[in-house]
Amino acid sequence: MEYYVINGDRKMTKSKVYFTKEITPESLINIYEKLGVVLKDKVAVKLSTGEPGGHNFLKPELIKNLVNKVQGTIVECCTAYEGKRMDPKLHWQVMQDHGFKAIAPCDIMDENNEISIPVKNGFHLKENLVGEHLKNYKSILVLSHFKGHLMAGFGGALKNISIGIASTAGKTNIHTAGVTRDASKLFDNLPKQDDFLESMADACESVISYMGKENMVYINIANRLSVDCDCDSHPAEPEMDDLGIFASIDPVALDQACYDAVINAKDEGKAALIERMNSRHGIHTVEAAFEHNLGNRDYDIISID
Repeated sequence: MEYYVINGDRKMTKSKVYFTKEITPESLINIYEKLGVVLKDKVAVKLSTGEPGGHNFLKPELIKNLVNKVQGTIVECCTAYEGKRMDPKLHWQVMQDHGFKAIAPCDIMDENNEISIPVKNGFHLKENLVGEHLKNYKSILVLSHFKGHLMAGFGGALKNISIGIASTAGKTNIHTAGVTRDASKLFDNLPKQDDFLESMADACESVISYMGKENMVYINIANRLSVDCDCDSHPAEPEMDDLGIFASIDPVALDQACYDAVINAKDEGKAALIERMNSRHGIHTVEAAFEHNLGNRDYDIISID
């Protein structure tokens, strides 16, 4: 990050977060181009393929043109909870049923194995277990559906690169703040809430350090703003209207901006999502990621409408 100094105190310069109210394939490409970053081959496009029964995941027809523009491979990892995305064979079927295999190459990164990558100065974790195929990619387009989440409060870029890139054992390790990697024991070892959120930030640190900050860009699509995640097979219907698309090379600023946009929205339907985010102290993941120097909580919104 870039810094400036006032009275001996080191301060980060504000990060740029681009924004458009328009949610279309064309506006998605436009906002990506505004970032001014050319991703290196081979490009991973990290998104959630969505739990069967759910319907809020990013639609293939919305993202297809952008994924093809960067010549990307859609990547995912298996879940740590019982369901069709825990088994790679069934997960492949979900990717086909939800339309992702029809628009681009796809990869379940932990289909065969996982690798350990180090966490530097972690709050709770010393290593992060991620899908083995992560090593095959030179850059990542982190394409996230911003929404609520039952455990994390909300899910955006930071959750997508922490829980999202972790293997089944890695997800368990994060959720239990390093206590266990055994998914069958996950719900018996849930830690204090802030410890879990800090562990997500630890995992983010490991992935960003492994890939290099310059090789990652982040886009949050704030539509279908349910209080529930795309991992929920029966998510609550959204109570507020769509906000738009946000993009940045700074994941901390990006998630902060999306959180602030919900808080400051004039839409009265925001109450349920705010309650979900704040009751889980969701913003603490952003705070912890800032402490890891992964980005800046101060930002300027640049509207491209």
